[in-house]
Amino acid sequence: MSPPARFALLFAAQFGAVGVLMPFLPAVLRDHGLTAQEIALVLAAGSAVRLLAAPAVGRGADGFGDARTVLVLSAALATCTVTGFAMARGFAALLLVAVLHAMVNAPVVPLSDALCLGAARERRFDYGRVRSAGSLSFILAAVAAGQAVQWLGVTSIVWLASACLGLTALAARGLPAERTEARGRGGFAAPFAIPAFRRILPLSALIQGSHALYYGFGTLHWQAAGLSPGVIGLLWAEGVVAEVALFLWGKPLVERLGAPGLAALAAAAGVVRWGVTAETVWLPALAAVQLLHAITFGAQHLAAMRVLGGMPPAQAATAQTLHASIGVGLASGLLTFASGPLYAAWGGQGFWAMAGLCALALPLAFRLPRG
Repeated sequence: MSPPARFALLFAAQFGAVGVLMPFLPAVLRDHGLTAQEIALVLAAGSAVRLLAAPAVGRGADGFGDARTVLVLSAALATCTVTGFAMARGFAALLLVAVLHAMVNAPVVPLSDALCLGAARERRFDYGRVRSAGSLSFILAAVAAGQAVQWLGVTSIVWLASACLGLTALAARGLPAERTEARGRGGFAAPFAIPAFRRILPLSALIQGSHALYYGFGTLHWQAAGLSPGVIGLLWAEGVVAEVALFLWGKPLVERLGAPGLAALAAAAGVVRWGVTAETVWLPALAAVQLLHAITFGAQHLAAMRVLGGMPPAQAATAQTLHASIGVGLASGLLTFASGPLYAAWGGQGFWAMAGLCALALPLAFRLPRG
């Protein structure tokens, strides 16, 4: 297999696990007898651990000088720990499983991005096209998981996730070897010395964080408006399909706009997307703005990858994991927490707050280097 194909397999495997777990893990926990509050605590604990574990492992990978080996080990351990969601019983045991799994699984995606960006720069292939395999796999895995739950029961998704993570470890083992040496200097502060890294963090926090209300309450909002589950599912799928299209065929646009243009486009699209979502539940309008997911999520992700791809190799894994934790994870977590009271008080009008976040991001985008 060529290096791009190996990375495509890596992304497909790991996002297959995400597509299986994200929709159905709460149902697994409920099936084990946990209350709604206990489920929330288990999920929140995993999120909190990921914020700390990913940068720690990323810094270790840079110091060790072999991110590929660290990725293989992380994915292999995640293959084992995720099975605990099927075997553990009781709140305390499942909480421990969630913490352990989050600890070892947290660096898998950012380390994969770091390795792929380095290889794409060296071997001159299109990162976005390779990354599209992950988004497509997410859709297919979510559909497959739904069928598995129907035929085999909800716990079957744990074993599917374990299989995907096992394949992730095998795919990582087959990646091209890094041409780096061990280096341990710089620490966590080193990426912050680079202005482009400091500037991409608030942009990702604002633009990616603006999806929090959509992820948390978009389905509930549309259900309350009378849209059927089938239609809502199609709206969600449409957004991810548009994202895949950008990753597959958007290279000319990416090269033309560079990081500042991509981030500005994402911010402007966010103002439009969330403003329309706030004002109407008319299906044709929703279908139109769901296509903007390719821009609000996809273009900003590619802007961030252009910035992070320009980091010194000795800081690549640290920068990726810090961005995933601080630039995306922390902001999204806090905004998701705030989305509950926001939606309770304002309903769909709360999407104007998300549009406001994107408006704040727009002037910041032009401070990025072109990349």
